[in-house]
Amino acid sequence: MARWSEERVIGAAPDESSIAAARKLARPGPWSDTGSNDVLVWGKCQGSGKTPYQVSVDLATPAYRCSCPSRKFPCKHALALLLLWARGEAADVGAETADFAQEWADQRGDRAAARERRQSEQQTDPVAQAKRLADRLTLMDAGISDFTRWLTDLVRTGLAAARNQPYGWWDGVAARLVDAQLPGLAEQVRAMGSDVHARADWADHLLFHAGRWWALTKAWGRRDDLTPNEFADLRVAVGWAMASADVQGTEVLPGPWLVLGAHRSDDGRLQQQRTWIRGPDGTVAVVLDFAAQGEALTTPQLAGAELDVTVARYPGSAPQRAMFTSPVTPRGLVHSLGEGCSIAQALELESAAVALSPWRERHPVLFGGVRVSPGDHGWIRDGSGDALPIVDAPLDSLLALTGGHPVDLFGELEDGRVRPLSVVVGEAVVTP
Repeated sequence: MARWSEERVIGAAPDESSIAAARKLARPGPWSDTGSNDVLVWGKCQGSGKTPYQVSVDLATPAYRCSCPSRKFPCKHALALLLLWARGEAADVGAETADFAQEWADQRGDRAAARERRQSEQQTDPVAQAKRLADRLTLMDAGISDFTRWLTDLVRTGLAAARNQPYGWWDGVAARLVDAQLPGLAEQVRAMGSDVHARADWADHLLFHAGRWWALTKAWGRRDDLTPNEFADLRVAVGWAMASADVQGTEVLPGPWLVLGAHRSDDGRLQQQRTWIRGPDGTVAVVLDFAAQGEALTTPQLAGAELDVTVARYPGSAPQRAMFTSPVTPRGLVHSLGEGCSIAQALELESAAVALSPWRERHPVLFGGVRVSPGDHGWIRDGSGDALPIVDAPLDSLLALTGGHPVDLFGELEDGRVRPLSVVVGEAVVTP
């Protein structure tokens, strides 16, 4: 593996405080028994206790392991070791692999081999495959029927009564949906349990989603009448994932692909990273990465970077989910993301996308010449006077970057709000 740059190490940090703590440890003093090979970096870091922490990093995945009690991945020790390795100050190549690092690597290899065996056995037995599919559909049908009855009761008793329910009531419904292998629906219901108390427009928000859930239950009952793309969108909405192996064999699109922006989220159970990219023909797609708690997400791609990589797309309506099908090679950075649109045009584009796929929750949009203004969580305004509220963005950082001047801004439209992911300031694409 090529030696990482310090920028890539910083990009892998879960938050600013972790990288700040790592910088203090990124000196040879506390470290011993460091080394590296083609895929591993390892070392021991002396902490406040008697026994030094054992740190291992798998560069290929990447994955991280440290014997410290931190719940962050990567922790400050793994980041510090990678900073030392990136600078060439520790973890020299050629050292004998430490026992703790080799044991961890062997365990990971055994688990990966076991997964491959299970997948191979499942793919080579069509009878077993058909039975698993029939069993899953039966379970999902029962889950949709139960959810339909719950929606009917929700409307019959009134939205105000639903708001007075404890979070455990919503979580119980979500748990039943998970048992019915409908995790996408479960996550929406679980989030609603918080939204009805956190949002000022909770009644409109709940009514909108209840209507969409009802339409989804009707669409599920008529799934045999849907087009392949419509059914693919419905599968995403209920949380029926498609295996990546089924996508790898489809048509691939060559690069270069431009990174428009990325967003990370963490609901306490699952981490997600969305990376929006645009191809040379203008095709926009989103690459999704997931990691369970205790595992690390892949290092995010830099907004404004052009990537030499081939991409395969999942079925569904545009913009589609995509996956990289070749090694990613950065070509350089661009100075502009292209021509943006007004807020009115963005809402028209969102409306057209919803008409094709009513289950889609967010829409990528490149705004042109908008200003960031303060107020509540902040607003973006265009030259026509139209405005949209900002969500999930550091307003102080946005105001400092833009200085009140019109900028091009890429973000996600979601529930009538915009989540800024990148802005073009001067001749640079910057992540707020």
